[in-house]
Amino acid sequence: MQSSAQTVDEYLAELPEERREAIQVVRKVILDNLPAGYEEGIQYGLISYFVPHSLFPAGYHCNPAEPLTYIGLGSQKNYMSLYLMCVYGNTEMNEWFTSEYRARNMKLDMGKSCVRFKKVSDLPLDVIAQAVSKVSLEAYVARYVSIRDEMKSRKKS
Repeated sequence: MQSSAQTVDEYLAELPEERREAIQVVRKVILDNLPAGYEEGIQYGLISYFVPHSLFPAGYHCNPAEPLTYIGLGSQKNYMSLYLMCVYGNTEMNEWFTSEYRARNMKLDMGKSCVRFKKVSDLPLDVIAQAVSKVSLEAYVARYVSIRDEMKSRKKS
């Protein structure tokens, strides 16, 4: 369910109490571990943590008006979701994340970047905290630019 909220507070206010409490717990983990430079706001109808245009003016290549997303957190129709773009497309990070998740004997319900959960106890919050803190803004942007440029050069070939 995509929200039309313009601020994080508006987004949270729209949620049913049970979902609001769960999202607030995960949000606190993110905020407590978010490397310097990333900002919190609303993107794509959910809470987002992103590289601001002031630090990376190019923004997201598919829509340069949008800042480059690092993490998304939202409430969908049947579950809540945590989009970890730092895990997506990074084999080493993905292997670490899935290994740590499963080492806690927890079922991982994950797409390419989206970790789906129905309640906070479905998430190993220590692993989420580590994943959030692992990638500095500078390293994230450098990796993104490298992959974007590689994709552009493939298209030209």
